[in-house]
Amino acid sequence: MAENCFLDLEVDVNGEQVFFVNKGVLSSYSEKISKLVTRSKRGNQRLKVIFNDFPGGASNFELVARFCYNDGKVNINPTNISNLNCAARFMEMNKPFSKNENLFAKTEKSLDEIRYWTWSDLLTALKQCQDLTANNSSSSSILDKFLDSLIARIASSCQTSPCPSISSSECSGTFRLSCDTRSTESLKNTSIYRLTWWFEDLSILDTGSIRMLVKLMVSRNFENGIISRFLFHYQKSRFASASVLEKTKIVETVIDMLDSLDIRSISYKGLFVILSIAINTKVGPLCMEKLESMIGSQLDRANLDDLLFPSSVRRSYLYDVNLVLRFLKAFLGKGVCCVPLSRLKKVASLMDLYLAEVAPDPHLKPSKFLALMAALPDSARESCDGIYHAVDLYLEVHSSLSEEQKTKICLGINYENLSSEAFNHLAKNPKFPSKSAIQALVSQHRKLKGLLQNTNENEEEAALFTDTPMNSPHEKRTKEEGSKQIVLYAKRLMIADENEKMKTHLQGMQWRVVELETICRKMQMQMAKMMKSRMSGHNSNSAKSVPRLCS
Repeated sequence: MAENCFLDLEVDVNGEQVFFVNKGVLSSYSEKISKLVTRSKRGNQRLKVIFNDFPGGASNFELVARFCYNDGKVNINPTNISNLNCAARFMEMNKPFSKNENLFAKTEKSLDEIRYWTWSDLLTALKQCQDLTANNSSSSSILDKFLDSLIARIASSCQTSPCPSISSSECSGTFRLSCDTRSTESLKNTSIYRLTWWFEDLSILDTGSIRMLVKLMVSRNFENGIISRFLFHYQKSRFASASVLEKTKIVETVIDMLDSLDIRSISYKGLFVILSIAINTKVGPLCMEKLESMIGSQLDRANLDDLLFPSSVRRSYLYDVNLVLRFLKAFLGKGVCCVPLSRLKKVASLMDLYLAEVAPDPHLKPSKFLALMAALPDSARESCDGIYHAVDLYLEVHSSLSEEQKTKICLGINYENLSSEAFNHLAKNPKFPSKSAIQALVSQHRKLKGLLQNTNENEEEAALFTDTPMNSPHEKRTKEEGSKQIVLYAKRLMIADENEKMKTHLQGMQWRVVELETICRKMQMQMAKMMKSRMSGHNSNSAKSVPRLCS
């Protein structure tokens, strides 16, 4: 009976175990127990308390009870500091008792000495703390301290030889100076190992801790390239033993954290690996959008194989064309004017290859094919020959398309940017609709007319400035050669039989160019004679050299 009166408090801890303790002993240290006892109307009768979310469970409550019964003395170490700190917060053990510090103050004081812990002790405490964080938000502040200390040690190891992994028997918790003898091969790998030695040790962290770790690293200007390499390593190492749901959570965490880094520091091939995994693990749409945006914004770094993702089972066509269209949208981003022309041209060359790859797909809809063709502006391509050959392939496979559909697809070709070889091939190509052939002819006609007009203007300018010494013989030869090139270009154009009328008109223009060239030569000869007569009238001592008009 006396024993029951002494043990007047019954505590059920998370349904794991029931403890019988003295109210007075615990309430003298715990404000929470003191409040419960004060509010109780049972007087000297036994009081029962149920804790459903006690940090660290029954074993940790036993440590707290021992602290109270042992006059505020307890052995605090890396294996129990997180549990005791959270329990002290939970039990409101933050007021000093007698001359001794209360439990919360003792754990905080121990945390101040974290810099003296070994690397192994720090990892042990971190692992315990992250297990608590899942059910107790108060432990997040302790987790911050552990992670902060980890980052400081990792940063320090960039200047000194790193502490090995805790799995190594050599780990002493200190950083050894790089003065030991190594082989030539090990010296080559020293710099890489110095930056990545901690990868395996921190792969034990859960996704919540990884998010906190990366955010702290970014805030402390840690090198983004190393962070991204760690995230790729983390995904790979954790996947082996993860469930389907865990894999999805891991991939989403990696994507979110990569998105917070400088895109230029991230392995582009690594992003495509993550994309393949993300598609198979069915990550959320927001994460997928972030990943596609990261890849698309650097599309000029991709090659053809990177883009050949098979379409989903719900689609009939071979490759995921919609994915590439989203890449293109992300690449153009803020507008064509914001993308350097050199990058645009790289992507245009890549898209020409992609178009040729997907064109033979019998299930690819004309609207999707046309969307790929029209995704980039004409300024991105110096020549449209690649698009023409892709359209040629597409029309060959999709011969059942109507004339209207074929004409619509051909609208994606800028005929003025076709080479003479491609134009000649088009003029005789039965797969192309007649409307497109005529349109191509008109475009080439317009192009030729523009070239002729520019040549005439250049000749007129040359006539006006023939007496100016600034015009060199090289410039005049260049203009002559330009006229010849136009004639040669016109001669190379061949027109299909059904366009005979326009062919005759073009031939007339060709003869006109020849006539203009003859007249130009006669004018040049006359100008040369005039210049000779002028030169003979000047004093030979003051005469200056005059450039020749023709060779």
